[in-house]
Amino acid sequence: MTRADSTTPRERYRAQVRAEALEHAWEQIATAGSSALSLNAIAKQMGMSGPALYRYFANRDELITELVREAYRSLADTLATAAASGADLAGLARTLRTWALADPQRYLLVYGTPIPGYRAPEDTTAISQEIAATLLNACTPATPATPLSTHLATHRTWAADHPAPPEALAHFFTLWTRLHGVLSLELAGHFSGMDFDPEVLFESELATLLP
Repeated sequence: MTRADSTTPRERYRAQVRAEALEHAWEQIATAGSSALSLNAIAKQMGMSGPALYRYFANRDELITELVREAYRSLADTLATAAASGADLAGLARTLRTWALADPQRYLLVYGTPIPGYRAPEDTTAISQEIAATLLNACTPATPATPLSTHLATHRTWAADHPAPPEALAHFFTLWTRLHGVLSLELAGHFSGMDFDPEVLFESELATLLP
């Protein structure tokens, strides 16, 4: 018996309502941004009362958390699939950009401006660490040692369980911040009217970060 077969009609209906609410939430984000999320507005779109929808999501933060989990899980699985198919660091970086361009709002929810008053629970952080670990696995130690790698030799709480040496951690953090800088500016529209191709800038940055 599959897991789906073992669920009750009530459980399946609950899952269906939550999934539909999440679809409407993504539409709201695309239209007005994540800070404008409203359970009452979503309930109205679904033909429900606000209190009725609150039986499926306790509050706005629970809804946001599900959206964050969806976004992180989508990227984690996308990068893991690329890595399993033999993608190197450059391939993984390009996979990240392709994923971000396919759904900018999903990218901006997790890597854009934080939502005021919202704090993601620890399990979402764990998924984000899967993403980082996939990229870190493809990083090579930068030589020679840098001030950042020296710092990370004693300050590596995040990657405490990862065998990468400090130099590889420094390579990862440098790549991660610089590529996200280009992506965030591109997806927020800051290159509009500049008459150049952001992909060329992304590739130029990537070239300087590869061993």
